[in-house]
Amino acid sequence: MIPSDAEIRALHREHAPTREMFELVHGHCEVVRGIAEQLLPHTGRELDADLVRAGSLLHDIGVYRLGDAPYVRHGVLGHELLAEEGLPEQLCRFASHHTGVGLTADDVRRQSLPLPVADYLAETGEEELVMYADKFHTKSHPPRFVSAESYAAHVRRYGDDKVAIFQAMCGRYGLPDLPTGPR
Repeated sequence: MIPSDAEIRALHREHAPTREMFELVHGHCEVVRGIAEQLLPHTGRELDADLVRAGSLLHDIGVYRLGDAPYVRHGVLGHELLAEEGLPEQLCRFASHHTGVGLTADDVRRQSLPLPVADYLAETGEEELVMYADKFHTKSHPPRFVSAESYAAHVRRYGDDKVAIFQAMCGRYGLPDLPTGPR
């Protein structure tokens, strides 16, 4: 039940409110897929490459539903969208469990995040690899690649424990070979 690239692209087109938004979000997801696929052979783990591919391409689909909602909600909105489309929970989780280096119920409460109080943590190697690959590209204007040092500095504002989690992922998956400049 893992959709093809063409089926995922069609889902993005169907839900994107504008062509520009489609190009931004789907383009970012394709970059994340490329990063994840680059790192996959170096994980030393038996991960499902097709699941990593699909999870990478679907992880940010909730951005299309944001409207005026805070950005942190895009994961849960994506989970809902994918569930409504009949995709299995295994794929829906890529949307709701990729934010930052994972959000705990304590994070949600402590930061007063507009999310249902729950843990939003990667539980499989595939989920963690997609979460990690996502840290190396941003949908900012213009979209750009992000170095490990830049991401670590960014996540430090949420606590040294978040930096440690990111650094542990760097150790597990290695650093991607990223182009310099915008996407």
